[in-house]
Amino acid sequence: MYGSRELLIMRIAGLLAVTVVLSSQPAVAVKRHASIPEPLRGSWAPSADACKNEDKSVVVLSAKAYTGSERSCSVLWVSETASVRGPTYSARLRCTNQLSQKRSESNLIIRPDNETNQISIGGGFSNLKTYQRCSPSEPATRR
Repeated sequence: MYGSRELLIMRIAGLLAVTVVLSSQPAVAVKRHASIPEPLRGSWAPSADACKNEDKSVVVLSAKAYTGSERSCSVLWVSETASVRGPTYSARLRCTNQLSQKRSESNLIIRPDNETNQISIGGGFSNLKTYQRCSPSEPATRR
């Protein structure tokens, strides 16, 4: 079989392999918030015209609520994950459909782009839609 020297070399090689595999995995830090972060709060719309006309496509993010054309949701918590493009947020929501009054829980992905003052919002990464901030001077009652 193997001598003691060969066994020692195999053990060291095995430990090195495990160390390399474990150290190559990126550390993902997730922060949990009780509410929507301040920079994301306000009214958001797909276009400037939608902001002006109070279009149904406008969504409103406040500290503890998300309101869209079809549903009104309370924020249970928000997870923030760092990425190369900046933070990505996942809000856990408890929602009520405004037409059927059915209640459900869902996630909302929010990916800000601070350079363009836009955010992408959607139920998943495959269906994110881009929104721009409506006027920061909007009445506080809309926020």
